[in-house]
Amino acid sequence: MKTKLFMAFALLFIGSVSLAQGTLQSADTVLNNAYAKAAKENKKVILIFHASWCGWCKKMEASLNDPSCKKMFDDHYVTAYLDVLENPGKENLQNPRAMDVLKKYNAATAGLPFWLILDAKGNTLADSEMKPAGAATAKPEDNVGCPTEENEVVYFTKVLKATSNLSDEDLAVIHKRFLLNKPVPQKAVKTSSK
Repeated sequence: MKTKLFMAFALLFIGSVSLAQGTLQSADTVLNNAYAKAAKENKKVILIFHASWCGWCKKMEASLNDPSCKKMFDDHYVTAYLDVLENPGKENLQNPRAMDVLKKYNAATAGLPFWLILDAKGNTLADSEMKPAGAATAKPEDNVGCPTEENEVVYFTKVLKATSNLSDEDLAVIHKRFLLNKPVPQKAVKTSSK
């Protein structure tokens, strides 16, 4: 009896996981919902391309949702995520047509996370590519992804200032929070030789 009950729960669980994995919204649906909400609430859209395996993507999401600055982002932006570039066998985690959108922005090789700031009509206002002065096109290494270094965080906060009404005080809080993502250098361990 226990075996039959266990099998019934296992099948139910597998079925619900399969159903959940098969119901990811298409990129078009995610974007249209974000644009509609942004238009209704007079906000901009932060579109973030990420993947389940991407540690920096998780840091970016954690930073945006950190209690110290979440309200600041929520008051000025609608945040939308599109899952792309999943490992083989995990393609079911990707939003349908999300790669097409990433390619549209010439960012298929930029690395993750890759983000854009868009207006409510889908026009690009800024992106995560910190191009060198005078450069017309970006290279993959120009993507700041989840900003951590001082120059990356300065770039990010300048983008936020240009695309929102965030105050200088708000931007200082965001700046401080994103610098917390900077990897801590490992101290060299001294070993003694005998």
